[in-house]
Amino acid sequence: MPSRFQPLLLLMATVALLLPRSVHATPDVAPEFAATPWRALGRVQTELGTRCTGFLIAPALVMTAAHCLYRPVTGHYVQPNSVHFLLRYDHGRFAGHATAITFVISPGYDPTEELSSLGLDRAFLTLDHAVGTEADTVRFAPTLPPRGATIATGGYNRDHDEVLEIGTCHLLGYRADLGGHRLIQDDCPGEPGSSGAALFAQQPDGSWAVIGMAVARTGRNGRHGLAEPLAP
Repeated sequence: MPSRFQPLLLLMATVALLLPRSVHATPDVAPEFAATPWRALGRVQTELGTRCTGFLIAPALVMTAAHCLYRPVTGHYVQPNSVHFLLRYDHGRFAGHATAITFVISPGYDPTEELSSLGLDRAFLTLDHAVGTEADTVRFAPTLPPRGATIATGGYNRDHDEVLEIGTCHLLGYRADLGGHRLIQDDCPGEPGSSGAALFAQQPDGSWAVIGMAVARTGRNGRHGLAEPLAP
């Protein structure tokens, strides 16, 4: 792993208000959300101010990066009921909102030893109710694409976390963390807040499927992304 490894976790110093009074749920909040695969994406945030990205893998089940739920100050994960998911969040509006009732961290992930367990940096949030339908959930790719393949991603980056930033980029190669867990290296743009963003690859039938999830930045000025593979 490079010495300039930069985790994507953003912890704010002061408690932030979770939902301003002006926000409200709307079926379609931005044009890009009308198409797959972006319909599954949303903002994951805690009542302590941490903000990341997540995506629906079932109507009441969200996948995100585990480090987004960890508090280095206390050495513990946040309480599940302080974690909120806002489906298709866009400038204070969203298609659905739910609170986590529990979450499961991938076995083997250690937030105090990220260089050795980065490839296991994932969490599954069980929501208190369904915020979408099966049509809003992602599908997983049966295989990983080759090096050089064009991929797509979307996340709530720190400097623009009121809007989902989407775009295409490239899969640069495969590597491993210090514990031997696989990682994808890409040139996708990203900043703190994009942790938990899904990486998509277009399939032979033209549909988009998840191949990985963004967990960190690396290289000079964090120019390369690191994601954990979610396909065989």
